[in-house]
Amino acid sequence: MANTRKRSLWDTKIVGRALHDAFVKLNPRTMMKNPVMFVVEIGSVITTIYTVRDLIQAHHALRFDLQITLWLWFTVLFANFAEAMAEGRGKAQADALRKAKSDTIAIRLRADGTTEEVPSLNLRSGDVCLIAAGSMIPGDGEIIEGVASVDESAITGESAPVIREAGGDRSAVTGGTRVLSDEIKVRITSNPGETFLDRMIALVEGAERQKTPNEIALNILLAGLTIIFLLAVVTLQPIAIYSTAPQSVFVLISLLICLIPTTIGGLLSAIGIAGMDRLVQYNVLAMSGRAVEAAGDVNTLLLDKTGTITLGNRQAAAFIPAPGVSKDQLADAAQFSSLPDETPEGRSIVVLAKELYGLRGRELHDLQAEFVPFSATTRMSGVNMEGRIIRKGSTDAIARFLQERGGSLPDQVRIDVETVARSGGTPLVVAENRQALGVIHLKDIVKGGMKERFAQLRAMGIKTIMITGDNPLTAAAIAREAGVDDFLAEAKPKDKMDLIKREQAEGKLVAMTGDGTNDAPALAQADVGVAMNTGTQAAKEAGNMVDLDSNPTKLIEIVEIGKQLLMTRGALTTFSIANDVAKYFAIIPAMFAATFPVLGALNIMHLKTPQSAILSAVIFNALIIVGLIPLALRGVSYKAMSAEALLRRNLLIYGVGGLIAPFLGIKIIDLIITAIHLA
Repeated sequence: MANTRKRSLWDTKIVGRALHDAFVKLNPRTMMKNPVMFVVEIGSVITTIYTVRDLIQAHHALRFDLQITLWLWFTVLFANFAEAMAEGRGKAQADALRKAKSDTIAIRLRADGTTEEVPSLNLRSGDVCLIAAGSMIPGDGEIIEGVASVDESAITGESAPVIREAGGDRSAVTGGTRVLSDEIKVRITSNPGETFLDRMIALVEGAERQKTPNEIALNILLAGLTIIFLLAVVTLQPIAIYSTAPQSVFVLISLLICLIPTTIGGLLSAIGIAGMDRLVQYNVLAMSGRAVEAAGDVNTLLLDKTGTITLGNRQAAAFIPAPGVSKDQLADAAQFSSLPDETPEGRSIVVLAKELYGLRGRELHDLQAEFVPFSATTRMSGVNMEGRIIRKGSTDAIARFLQERGGSLPDQVRIDVETVARSGGTPLVVAENRQALGVIHLKDIVKGGMKERFAQLRAMGIKTIMITGDNPLTAAAIAREAGVDDFLAEAKPKDKMDLIKREQAEGKLVAMTGDGTNDAPALAQADVGVAMNTGTQAAKEAGNMVDLDSNPTKLIEIVEIGKQLLMTRGALTTFSIANDVAKYFAIIPAMFAATFPVLGALNIMHLKTPQSAILSAVIFNALIIVGLIPLALRGVSYKAMSAEALLRRNLLIYGVGGLIAPFLGIKIIDLIITAIHLA
């Protein structure tokens, strides 16, 4: 999947399939979904009928009529080709995914404990399967027993294996991935047609892409403009007859096709499909186009601190002893309490004590020590040995621990805790028996470049809020260093949900990431909920996007891709409408110049003949769609800017450009076709 990013825009296989699909899409039932291009197809059919009549009657204008007919069909085909190109970029991947799915055989557990081999397509939600090393995981599910190394490159494109295990937030597995080591027991959580792989295939094929609200609204606008121009052209013929200058069907249809917004009409579907495809290139699966659009309109971005804004692995930076306690004594107790602690924080405490004070790790088994694991209830951990009761944990937890034993937390320790918190660190207090020994300073490192990225989001009018379980002092320090606009400290699942609801109540669109079951309610409430692929099934079902790489910072890229989609659609709509104005100046003077010579003043391009003017406009109308296909597929280059600046940019580049390009293009085509005597 990661290789999708490197795939050439004009890959020969994609182009070949798109050329075929462009003709398949001529089916009227398919064309009716695009009102503008459906009108062009009807016009092409009518001119084809009249061309056949002219051929039979050997009409003198046969060559002109035939050229108009061919270029109208080319217009339809080019629009279909643009949509097929956007869809085709994912079909090769879909074929590979479908083959992997259909070829997988599952070992299903029967109720009596025996096993049976069944095709993965026969699995149902609730079935339990055994997957050994080297076997493909047959469907989406949750590991209920065992731990294994899993190769997810078929889904994420990343070659590095990941660990999946029963319980916790890393128990979800995806069909189509492969177990590399050990054996796991998986409970299937989806039925055929509902799996993650099925949704991914549908997405990359574009087969089930629903039009988004903005896209539907734009389609209605384009259909309205088409009806208005249709009425205008129909009523033009009586005026022409009255003026003794009746126009042929070919001229009237050419005028209609050139005036209606065919450029954006032909590229609209391609823009939407390409926007979702760009997410796929970044290994993000969007469940709907609505989610991509919502990402472009996001006002508030919620980001977890750990692993998103910071590196995630807090490291011990210093030991701050309490009054009357030596640094060696504090370091010794801190190391003892951390010896069985396999977390990055615990390992860093052991290493720091060794580096600063030469304290080597000791075997707890030899000391007959009893390890007390961390508990969310007590919010501390420690060790009991040889009459020593050592604990390390939060300030409040250690204060309660000392109080229960008749001791107390010195004021200086509280001051040290506050100093560490204000600096952005996390304080852990260490105590032994009834005495507070001091504070361990854990430092959380903000990722490089985050401040600049948040500044870009701020320039777009997006508010960033950091969510953390840290105390308010630590949260405030990290928020200042990272450059976020606000923070939510000591956050619980309900706090996240309430924050999202408050923002939405003010009319804002909210995006957030999450990976745990406790994040599911907030992911479902958010307008853009990005679940991590390594997270639980509940999280993935609650969100409307899944990040296959499980990189929380990718939410920023998702917002940028959504904005790029909206910018591309707006830019090409502006270009298309401006484009039509120039074509008006090409055809109208040509239609009536003979009857009303004064209209010659409108022939500002000095086109040679009425026939060459009309034919040039029709040819340009078709070719401009081809010329804009790369822009529709790649998207307008993204730059962080305000809505006002974006509007000015669109009007200047695509509005003025849309006016100038047709004048130049039609004039050049007119010179060519008159030089080779096509008109």
